[in-house]
Amino acid sequence: MRSMSLQLNKISSFFSKSNFESLLKKESSYHIFFWVSLYIILVVLDQGDSLSVVMLREFIHVAFFALMVYINIYFLFPEYLEKKNLLHHLLALAITSILITPIKTLSLFLHASSFGDFQDYFLTHQKEFFLTTFFIGIASTIYSIMNDWLESQREKKELQSQTLQSELKFLKSQINPHFLFNTLNSLYALTLKKSDLAPEIVLKLSEMMRYMLYECNEREVSLSKEINYLKNYLELEKIRQGKKMKINFLMEGEAKSQKIAPLMFIPFIENSFKHGISNQISNGYVNILLEINGNDVNMTIENSKAASLPSPTGKRSGGIGLKNVRRRLNLLYPEKYKLNIQEDPNTYTVKLEIDLN
Repeated sequence: MRSMSLQLNKISSFFSKSNFESLLKKESSYHIFFWVSLYIILVVLDQGDSLSVVMLREFIHVAFFALMVYINIYFLFPEYLEKKNLLHHLLALAITSILITPIKTLSLFLHASSFGDFQDYFLTHQKEFFLTTFFIGIASTIYSIMNDWLESQREKKELQSQTLQSELKFLKSQINPHFLFNTLNSLYALTLKKSDLAPEIVLKLSEMMRYMLYECNEREVSLSKEINYLKNYLELEKIRQGKKMKINFLMEGEAKSQKIAPLMFIPFIENSFKHGISNQISNGYVNILLEINGNDVNMTIENSKAASLPSPTGKRSGGIGLKNVRRRLNLLYPEKYKLNIQEDPNTYTVKLEIDLN
C-alpha cells in the first residue's frame, strides 16, 4: 500500500502545474514534430476505411504510444537510473504495457462499434497490442539512454570549456610580475639616460599588454600573434639582461593561418630565465628553436643552469608551475602533444610538440 501511495503521489506531482509547464517547455517542439510525423505516416499507411475513421483510429494508437513513452521517460527510466537494475526495469515496462493494453483495446473497441469485424479483431489481437506497446517502451528507454549520454557529453564539454577559461584567467593573472616590474625599472633607468631604447620598450610592452588583456580572451589566437608576443618578450629580456646572458631565438617554417591556445609557450620561457639567471653562472644563455611544419609546432628551449640552485629566501610570487602547464595541455590538446623536460647538471631543456589540428 505504501508503494502504491508513493506512485500515486508521483503521478499527482507529475500533473501539477509546474511539472506540466516544464514538460511543455522541454524539447516540446521536437516531441510534437515526432508525434505528428508518426501520426501522418500511420494515417497514410492505413487505407482500410474512410479518412475520418482512420484518423481517429490512428490517433488512439499514437495517443497510447505517447502515454507509454512518457510514463517510461518520467517515471520508469529515472528509477532505472537510480537502481541500475535492467531486469527490474524490463519488468516494470511489461507491467505497464499489460495495464495499458486493455485500456487501448477498449478505446479501439468502442471506436469500432459500427464495425463488428473490427471489434472482434481488436479483441483477438491484444497480444500484438501488448508487444507493440512493450517494444515502444524499450525504444523509449534506448532513446532516453542516448539522450542522457548526449546530455552528459554536453555538460562535460561545457565544464571543460569553463575549466579552460578558468585556467586561462589563472594563467593571465599569474604571469610573472617581476618581469613587468623589472622592465618598468629598466624603462625608468633608460628615460633618465634619455636613451633611444626607451620608446622601443614602451611600444613592445604596450603590444604585450594589449595582447594579454584583449586578444587572449579567445580560446584560440593566431599563431603569428602568439609568436610576436614571444618575440616582444625576448626583446625586452635582451634589453633588461644586457650582457649578463645571451638570448637566441630561431624560427624555422612560417606561421600562416594556424590557431593556438593563447599564452601556451610563455610559462616555459619564463622558466628558462628563472633557471638561466644566477650569480653562479658566468656565461648564461637561453636558446629557443621554434619549428613550424603545417599544423605541427615544435619548440625547444635550452638554458644554462647552475649546478646547485640557491634556496629561495622569500615567498615566491608570480610564475606558473609546470604542473599547471601540463594540466592546461591535457585539457587543450589531449593526446596531441608531447612534452619532454630534461635536467642536467648545467643545462635545462624543454621540448614541446603540439599538433594544432
